[in-house]
Amino acid sequence: MKLLEYEAKNLLSLSGIVTPRSSIIHRNDSPQLTFPVVLKSQVPTGGRGKAGGIRIVNDKDSLQQTINELFELSIKGYRPQTLLAEEKLAIAHEYYLSLVIDKPAAEICLMAHNNGGVEVEENVAISFLNIAISSESVEVAGQQLADYYNLPSQTFVLQDLVENLYKCFVANDATLLEINPLVFTDDGKFVAGDCKMELDDSAAFRHDWNFEDKAAEANFVTLDPGGTVATIANGAGLAMATVDAVSDYGMVPANFLDIGGGSNTETLVAAFRRITEYPNIQAIVINVFAGISRCDEVARAIIAAKKQIENLPPLFIRLAGTNFEAAADLLSQENIPILATLEECLAAAKQEVSS
Repeated sequence: MKLLEYEAKNLLSLSGIVTPRSSIIHRNDSPQLTFPVVLKSQVPTGGRGKAGGIRIVNDKDSLQQTINELFELSIKGYRPQTLLAEEKLAIAHEYYLSLVIDKPAAEICLMAHNNGGVEVEENVAISFLNIAISSESVEVAGQQLADYYNLPSQTFVLQDLVENLYKCFVANDATLLEINPLVFTDDGKFVAGDCKMELDDSAAFRHDWNFEDKAAEANFVTLDPGGTVATIANGAGLAMATVDAVSDYGMVPANFLDIGGGSNTETLVAAFRRITEYPNIQAIVINVFAGISRCDEVARAIIAAKKQIENLPPLFIRLAGTNFEAAADLLSQENIPILATLEECLAAAKQEVSS
């Protein structure tokens, strides 16, 4: 589960990590802000700055126009439902700091770099500080971080920061917690200028999570992240048969997805969004024989996905079963075709993938 920046920063604040003074802006709000202010689009993807999703507003005259522009700006297929308004920090230097799970080693690793900010990916991999961290070693890790940053006078501050970051990571069942930039201000304070946080879906039962993103369905399985065709079906047997059929047609299935019997528009649109994260998808094959699940609900999700997700790959849809007539009518109104059989879907998808 990917948190939005403001959601991640709320968790940081609860763990004693300093974040900028801020407020949330919803559509149709008339916010009262102190200028200059930094407005940030709240979408679950990186690259917001380069895409124009982070803007500095210096006076009230340009505020509303900037808010409107950000709400209409699509970044990698996402449009924000909220904006984050933050104080403009007086930046002396930008660092990089993160915690991530090293799955092969079954360890939590601290990664850091002296040069943070939007160009952090240009840093050479071997130049990062990369150390395993545990509850017993957080104090030592803080010392190592101060040495790496060449900030001996900030050793105690960085030790507290690392300890709080580790507690936040563990308490929230995080798989990634990235502060970039970690801002060192002109008055000598460390502030989390931005934050990316991902939580372990399988730990949802331990928490009362209420984030904009939702825990992914357990029956969504990545088969090949480089696959060219995504699949959506209902029922494990039909989902497996659909994956096998895609493979038999000479295409590479990226995923297995059984939407089950309790699907709704929200969960299905979330599945579409997850599919679009695969880099090579050229077609989505939808094969639903509705029983408890309903064709019209699937149709509404398809229509919503087409409207909400830019550059959605072509859809090849076979529907049958409960409320098929209603689904066919809904899709017809949107000029979205239904194919009669799975074979027709696969043949059409094959042409798309081969083109």
